[in-house]
Amino acid sequence: MITSRIGLNSALKRTVFNARLARLQANVITKRPIQTESLPPSSAVGILNKQRLQRPTSPHITIYRHPLPSLLSGAHRATGAALGALLYIYSLAYLVAPGTFDSAHIVEFVASLPEVVKYGAKTLLAFPFAYHSYNGIRHLVWDSGNFLNVKGAYSTAYALIGATAVSTVALVLM
Repeated sequence: MITSRIGLNSALKRTVFNARLARLQANVITKRPIQTESLPPSSAVGILNKQRLQRPTSPHITIYRHPLPSLLSGAHRATGAALGALLYIYSLAYLVAPGTFDSAHIVEFVASLPEVVKYGAKTLLAFPFAYHSYNGIRHLVWDSGNFLNVKGAYSTAYALIGATAVSTVALVLM
């Protein structure tokens, strides 16, 4: 055995198998009495709410800077939901009153609006449409396995913002 070669054999046996040492180690662990108290369920909820207020929130919205790709992901969902809601609202309105929401009445209504309102409405429609379309293409590129690193995500994000801006202006000026 290696311990006998370096002279620890007898010392090791004395330390390991000493009964007195084992009793001393058992006495080192202190036992504390625990007192419990039975509480009604209403106070238990109050205690839990107090504990939840003391917990930190992570990441805190005021100190956390969201990366550009995560912001664009949220915007993609928001523009998709907005475009879908607009489609459903228009479809339901057309079903309820088909004579009021046909093409001729819509063209007549839009022609009667001031130019500022027309450009504002076109911008509100063109931006989400262009953004959601180009971001969908971006996701298709990612699905093909391209630009899947951090640098690629940021470069496609900047390309998306540029293409959306140019397309929005082009659609508004049509």
